[in-house]
Amino acid sequence: MATHQEKKPAEGRKHQNMQNDTKASQGQWGRAWEVDWFSLASILFLLMFAPLIVYYFIMSCAQYQCSLTDPLLDLLTGNKHLSDIWNRTPTLTYRAAGIYCLWVTFQVILYMSIPDFCHKFLPGYVGGVQEGAVTPAGVVNKYEINGLQAWIITHVLWFANASCFHFFSPTIIFDNWIPLLWCANILGYAVSTFAMIKGYFFPTNAKDCKFTGNFFYDYMMGIEFNPRIGKWFDFKLFFNGRPGIVAWTLINLSFAAKQQELYGEVTNSMVLVNVLQGIYVLDFFWNEAWYLKTIDICHDHFGWYLGWGDCVWLPYLYTLQGLYLVYHPVQLCTAHAIGVLILGLLGYYIFRMTNHQKDLFRRTNGKCRIWGKKPEYIECSYMSVDGTKYHSKLLTSGFWGWARHFNYTGDLMGSLAYCLACGCEHVLPYFYIVYMSILLIHRCIRDEHRCSSKYGKDWKRYTAAVPYRLLPGVF
Repeated sequence: MATHQEKKPAEGRKHQNMQNDTKASQGQWGRAWEVDWFSLASILFLLMFAPLIVYYFIMSCAQYQCSLTDPLLDLLTGNKHLSDIWNRTPTLTYRAAGIYCLWVTFQVILYMSIPDFCHKFLPGYVGGVQEGAVTPAGVVNKYEINGLQAWIITHVLWFANASCFHFFSPTIIFDNWIPLLWCANILGYAVSTFAMIKGYFFPTNAKDCKFTGNFFYDYMMGIEFNPRIGKWFDFKLFFNGRPGIVAWTLINLSFAAKQQELYGEVTNSMVLVNVLQGIYVLDFFWNEAWYLKTIDICHDHFGWYLGWGDCVWLPYLYTLQGLYLVYHPVQLCTAHAIGVLILGLLGYYIFRMTNHQKDLFRRTNGKCRIWGKKPEYIECSYMSVDGTKYHSKLLTSGFWGWARHFNYTGDLMGSLAYCLACGCEHVLPYFYIVYMSILLIHRCIRDEHRCSSKYGKDWKRYTAAVPYRLLPGVF
């Protein structure tokens, strides 16, 4: 989406206090101002059960060889009580707490203290100081993009230790997996609670705060749009990208090391999971500057949904395939392995090229060629809370002419490939494709609701030009 702006006077706008100040932007995009009963019920459900879901999956692998039904059958038949399962669960240890504190501290240091140097020698990579999108209040934040650098430094040190120094075993993450879960929960709840308190008492930008008056909704979805400490420590960018996503590939490597330790080999299914998910993670960091224009940064406020989700849900449930393969090593036949690889690479190609087309269109303000032709687009405009009018172009060419979220279609193809790499004996590794389908369909609906609020009648013109969300002719 290419954007430029013109200043319009904001007449008749009076703010008496912080909440009234933000309430003035009620017509702006972002999360909801008012909470309907369905949203509240959904949020209460997630707050109560999301941590239990994570625990259930991890416990099922540790105590029931990844069976999702056996724990329930044991409880229903009286063979075991909840206390029996809980008592067999490893507790928080000083070792795990030390590992986790060192990990998070190290990522903070990499994020805050080492300016990006990768953009100086990697052709095509965009790093260093970059501007984000315009917030509803008309603010344009600056970010130090150095995630690729942090990922490289972290993994160089990991492999140096594994091959030369041997300060710790490569299986260290798997060996402390459940104690580290408690550490991740502590950080997730701590940062979410701090973000809410900060939003009330010392927000970074009061005009970008939203208050519904409902404690649970505000805690879950966040109050502040871009909470920061100092000039550069941005909560959304740090917790979305580090420490969870940097850890993703390390977690998979630790699972592969454990498989080697237990069975004397690393199966081709484990290699596929490491390679395909590694490509996805590297893509994220290579395109971190582009990520500043995505829904997480451009629309979501920072609350429990992002804070706890990035600390716990992402590293623990996005890595279920590797964890499953530790308990159930699968050696795929050649045809199956090649099929999974092709599906994963094709999904990645669609995901990347769709996003590339949008990014190219945005960067050139529409002065580019997509599939050899001049791009087609819908002219639109929107207002920020300070009265600034912005003009945008919504792309309707290339993959964006096929469906409004065709990048999600590629993402789902890749997600399915991760699951298919694990064979078909258990349901557990397929949780990821089920979850991603629900997440991305819900994200489509959320994004379009915000875009409808943001662009008004121009959005109706856009949806008439591109009528499908994910699958042309179907949905």
